[in-house]
Amino acid sequence: MRQAVGFPIDGGCTCRTVRYRMVTAPLFVHCCHCRWCQRETGASFALNAMIEADRVVLLQGSPEATDTPSNSGKGQKIHRCPACRVALWSNYAGAGDAVRFVRVGTLDDPDALPPDIHIFTSSKQPWVALPEGIPAVPGYYDRKIYWPAESQERRNALLGIRK
Repeated sequence: MRQAVGFPIDGGCTCRTVRYRMVTAPLFVHCCHCRWCQRETGASFALNAMIEADRVVLLQGSPEATDTPSNSGKGQKIHRCPACRVALWSNYAGAGDAVRFVRVGTLDDPDALPPDIHIFTSSKQPWVALPEGIPAVPGYYDRKIYWPAESQERRNALLGIRK
């Protein structure tokens, strides 16, 4: 369960050309260990906070979108600072431009959003030790099992899904 964090929280790129604000808590935070994320980040995993796009406000600058392939075959758009090229967030085909996968490492206080789940652990680097008490699954997961009810309600509202 996520710790209490005061929102809004700000973030941006290394050179500070682009600055943004997350005005509310994200829907969910993934720590993805898939090989695609490893390749794209050059690291052992990607830590992404899923949040409605309208809850991420640009304070300064304008990221550039780059279309890249994804494991699903549907692609993603990675939004980067035009100056230092740091990846700030992605949009995946499933939710399109409505949901941003904000790179937690670009927050001014990245400690504020630890992962809610570790995914694609079947391809994690063997030396990465997963912490106790945080769900971990070998592939993707069932949102209905792991997401808090409030996040599921927000997603349904965003996508116009009625119960």
